[in-house]
Amino acid sequence: MSTTSLRARLSLVACYAVAMAAVESAVVVYLRALQSGQAPASVLQYALPDRLVLIEIGRELATLVMILAVAALAARTLREAFLYFALMFGVWDVFYYIWLWVFIGWPPSLLTWDILFLIPVPWLGPVIAPMIVSVLLVIGSVWLLARPSLELPRRAWGLAILGAALILLSFTIDYRYALARIDPPRFRWEIFLSGIVIGVVGAVWDRALKDRLPKSVSP
Repeated sequence: MSTTSLRARLSLVACYAVAMAAVESAVVVYLRALQSGQAPASVLQYALPDRLVLIEIGRELATLVMILAVAALAARTLREAFLYFALMFGVWDVFYYIWLWVFIGWPPSLLTWDILFLIPVPWLGPVIAPMIVSVLLVIGSVWLLARPSLELPRRAWGLAILGAALILLSFTIDYRYALARIDPPRFRWEIFLSGIVIGVVGAVWDRALKDRLPKSVSP
């Protein structure tokens, strides 16, 4: 793939993610207009009827399907499809909060709590946590898309999966607080940051080690 073609694909995919984030944030603005209170911008904490909560879950599934479909259209290989999905997910998540702030001035702080996702259980955390993950997804996916011949070793993928599992655990371990419509006492930063360190540092270190070793003994 030429540099021009890659830049065009990245630009189009990013524009789609930004526009989709605007649509989703607009939906949240409408939900907030229907309900009063000081709780985070989340459907559960607004005590919406169960029917609307189910519709919200369906909307989240539809969002994932749209991201997957565009990633598949933009990609030429399974590897590229995964990376374009990561790129769009990251851009979408960052701009979701940017658009919310533009529309209604929310969140007032990056440390403000929010319910991040509803599948399979509610994900909770301060806004800055998913934004950290999303920025890393964007950086990592663009870096790898620009290097189509670069293959990360299995150890790096293993560490990345372990890191992702810890991050997911930090978001979901206190999901029962969301069902009770109260904020958890604190975010599990120790689990979250462990996942970030294992995923990022592990992949970078493993790649650097492989580049330094002779090909005959590289992992």
